[in-house]
Amino acid sequence: MSAAELARLQFAATTGIHWLFVILTMGLVPLVAVLHTRAAYTRDPATRAVRERGTRFWGQLYVINYAVGIVTGLVMEFQFGLSWSGLSRFAGNVFGAPLALETLIAFFAESTFLGMWIFGWGRLRRGVHVTLIWLVALTAYASGYWILVANGFMQHPVGFEVRDGAAYLTDFGALLTNSASLTALGHITLAALTTGGLFLAGVSAWHLVRGTDEQELFRTSLRLGTWVAMVASFFVVVVGEMQRPIIERTQPMKHAVLEGSGVAEVRRRLVEQYGPGSYVPPEGWVRLSMDTMTIIGNTLSTLTFIAVFLLWKDRLVRWRPAAHLMTVLVPFAFIASVGGWVVREVGRQPWLVYGQLTVDDALSHVSRGSLLASCVVFVTIFVALAVTDWTLITRFALRGPAATQLGATEPLPDEPTGDTADDRPVPAL
Repeated sequence: MSAAELARLQFAATTGIHWLFVILTMGLVPLVAVLHTRAAYTRDPATRAVRERGTRFWGQLYVINYAVGIVTGLVMEFQFGLSWSGLSRFAGNVFGAPLALETLIAFFAESTFLGMWIFGWGRLRRGVHVTLIWLVALTAYASGYWILVANGFMQHPVGFEVRDGAAYLTDFGALLTNSASLTALGHITLAALTTGGLFLAGVSAWHLVRGTDEQELFRTSLRLGTWVAMVASFFVVVVGEMQRPIIERTQPMKHAVLEGSGVAEVRRRLVEQYGPGSYVPPEGWVRLSMDTMTIIGNTLSTLTFIAVFLLWKDRLVRWRPAAHLMTVLVPFAFIASVGGWVVREVGRQPWLVYGQLTVDDALSHVSRGSLLASCVVFVTIFVALAVTDWTLITRFALRGPAATQLGATEPLPDEPTGDTADDRPVPAL
């Protein structure tokens, strides 16, 4: 493999694995926030206790995924300087700010709010504690937005001018409202909610079929997960189709490859515009990834639509094949999302910044041996982290609420309890 291919393989592998953490994090956190809100404002003590156990159970799985996933995110931006210094030189003045904002939000705001939520059980007022998890959800999606602002510039560069071989920002508003960023954010948000909903439904169905003591807890989670997955999976297909006109306008070669026609004509136009070159991405990879995402997306939308009707009179649980199917569906949302990522990134080759900077021009002057060693080390570490993450998640998911440690501390001696907690003093931390 060439140096460019090794650098691309390293970035593709590390980014793809990191994305598996991100999509579950974005999908779970709003559902945990909904569960916590319902638990906090339930008047009946018995129902409140069940809903709080559910919040802590799903919250712990979210925290595990977030904690391991954020480790994989630490090295992502370093690769721009290590392997893609040409990209930093050309576009650093434009997307350096969005990447810095993403880092501030993810590693400071989001982590701070999450830490306060984790250690706030039994110590913070009900309203404050609920607000914290909603702030975690808000900052998670804000972090995703800033990443897509930077990525959107690479897909469809806007709001800049080139001076002395480097891009300089001229219109910050155009960068923030880039159609390549906003439609992708909608698509990713719905894909994440589909993933989170299926995760809730699949784990809940497994426990209900197994015969858990927490029947009410998992029935509530099953209903929430199934409804969210059904609605999100329907609209993720709709928003995905909304991106086609944008791709046709901004990346005609990707559109031609996806349509399976007009590749030669588009190549001819690109050669006239940019000079000699292939300009054709790996067609097999792009089409296979698109077909995989489309088939899985439509299948999930259909099956979750049927599952919603089976919730009536508890048929989804009583008919065991249907319940087992909900558990089996969990990994398919991840597979579909990786397929979408491949279409988005591989489909714009050979450009790193479309129409402005090619992959070969962006590559750092690093030896092939160094890149090979770096690739092996990074991929090995990321695979190990992914295995660790899913081993922990599976272990705690299968153990159920009884093994939940999140929020296991008892309230402080002078902690107010009951429905009037918001009206009484809060002990010092």
